[in-house]
Amino acid sequence: MTSNRSGRGKSRRNAAVAAVQGKPQKKTVQPKREREQGQSRGGAGKGQLRIGIGNGNENGNGNFDGNIKDADRNRIEKERGTRRSSGDGQGRHTSSRNRSSAEHADLPVQKNDETVIDIIGMNHDGEGVGRVEGFTLFVPGALPGEKVRVKVLKTKKQYGYAKLLEIVQASPDRIAAPCAIYDQCGGCQLQHMSYEAQLGWKRQHVVDVLERIGKLSVTDSASSGTESGANANATTESGNQAAQVLATGVEADTASASSSVISMDPNADSMSVNLAREQGVVVHPTLGMSEPWRYRNKAQVPIGVTEGGLVGGFYARGSHRIVDMNTCLIQDERNDEVVARVKEIGRILGISAYNEETGRGLLRHVVVKTAFRTGEMMLVLVTNGRDIPHADAWIGSIREHIPHVASICQNVNTKRTNVIFGDETRVLWGRDVIYDYIGNVQFAISARSFYQVNPVQTEVLYSKTVEYAGLTGKETVIDAYCGIGTISLFLAQHADQVYGVEIVKEAIDDARSNALLNNMRNVKFEVGASEDVIPAWKEQGITADVIVVDPPRKGCDPRLLDTILEMKPERVVYVSCNPSTLARDLRILEDGGYRTVEVQPVDMFPHTVHVECVVVIYRDEKH
Repeated sequence: MTSNRSGRGKSRRNAAVAAVQGKPQKKTVQPKREREQGQSRGGAGKGQLRIGIGNGNENGNGNFDGNIKDADRNRIEKERGTRRSSGDGQGRHTSSRNRSSAEHADLPVQKNDETVIDIIGMNHDGEGVGRVEGFTLFVPGALPGEKVRVKVLKTKKQYGYAKLLEIVQASPDRIAAPCAIYDQCGGCQLQHMSYEAQLGWKRQHVVDVLERIGKLSVTDSASSGTESGANANATTESGNQAAQVLATGVEADTASASSSVISMDPNADSMSVNLAREQGVVVHPTLGMSEPWRYRNKAQVPIGVTEGGLVGGFYARGSHRIVDMNTCLIQDERNDEVVARVKEIGRILGISAYNEETGRGLLRHVVVKTAFRTGEMMLVLVTNGRDIPHADAWIGSIREHIPHVASICQNVNTKRTNVIFGDETRVLWGRDVIYDYIGNVQFAISARSFYQVNPVQTEVLYSKTVEYAGLTGKETVIDAYCGIGTISLFLAQHADQVYGVEIVKEAIDDARSNALLNNMRNVKFEVGASEDVIPAWKEQGITADVIVVDPPRKGCDPRLLDTILEMKPERVVYVSCNPSTLARDLRILEDGGYRTVEVQPVDMFPHTVHVECVVVIYRDEKH
């Protein structure tokens, strides 16, 4: 139940087919070359969107790297705008509307046109990608390999958006989304796609950005890297182009990782570098979940009000109107239970909901954290002010009906902002933390501390990180972006000394507490920016054999990359939540004398478009 609801179009086959059955058809677009009867188009390929690799089209496997983000689109439009003349050549200026109409008049489709297209790929947002005479249309809910009827909603110079009306020919990977509100919610983007196909697409997405943005050569050998995997191939033709959609050998069981092509013997590093240089980077099949539902241990639910009282769930598409929701299939069921109980108690006690427009009302968000291993739960009430009417009655009712709750906290946020948490947090009842385990490492989780939301896959991710670090017990390791010390403490079990750095003071306080909690004395944490602290450590004589980075979505700070190149550790292990910025940073490290050897995608967020990666990078002795 996240509040990030971008909204998707009709995406299930039955819903899409039903949407058009029995209805009169609107105007169907004719190919532009027939309408113009040989008239000049004003430039070959003028409407094509170059988002693939090689020739600027799809990359041949039906998967688009999806690097056309809003900022890129705005930049493209801005750049084109600066090159256009605002006049008509005779000193007269035309209106923006007329210019827009003139600019788009030569497109093969216009707004409100209906047409049938082949879906030849899928972008990073999970939208199907099709073409009309080379003009790209993004179609939410469509899958690669499908033939669909669409209605054009919006056109720009190089691409447009369309609504899925009917699935003429369905992909074998299409399934009925089990969530009843999947079409309205948008928190998941891929429920209408089989899980095996999701994992295959995520691997291919990683391959695409590594090749296009990182300019890396990826070997094909990993496509058959697991016997228990499944291949899902769908081929369709779009015009004269063939787009193949590849779901490469999927490892569905998180307990068994794909075999590594490198040896953990440090003496094998140079051999691995040579192998990477000659044969290319190995991208393994995505490590998925045997049960990819109910995996989230944290719910953050916005609260609103209707005539019936408090509601909480998700924001309706394109608005901040809160739609009530009682269950979410990717949330732990205990989280759903707590949220439902809080809403019920609030209605009984007459608690008001925060109103974004007026800035009035009390309850803003309900945040629930559940420890999967210990079963402990924390409830955080985010309020617009410190005073809670009937606080004792509310706390008593929660304790009575939800015995697993070990902590009830209040976070005060009086700012007119979309940010969930404010600066002040206090305990209303119980402890200020709950405890959970990842592997055999115990962690204390506070109201505002960051903790991975999928603990099952977090153990897979961190175990792979330790494996790629190749530790023998003698190494010094630096963990940049260490957060509350989750990766650092995993590494400390296998290294001589670990140094963690994080710019957020509260996170470092938690990291130090977690080190004491686990009686780990060979780990040291420091507050500050990695690019400032690590050079200072170097001046003190601290050099790293291995540097681990786990940056936010924007990737590593350029100065940190410079610091890594100056310090020259034997290995770098990069944990990434954004393949595009990962590829950008790998290119910088490659140019600085490192070689990317292995990439392991991990599915931390099933049924969404997100994918995490663990990458091992070796220093090339030739540099």
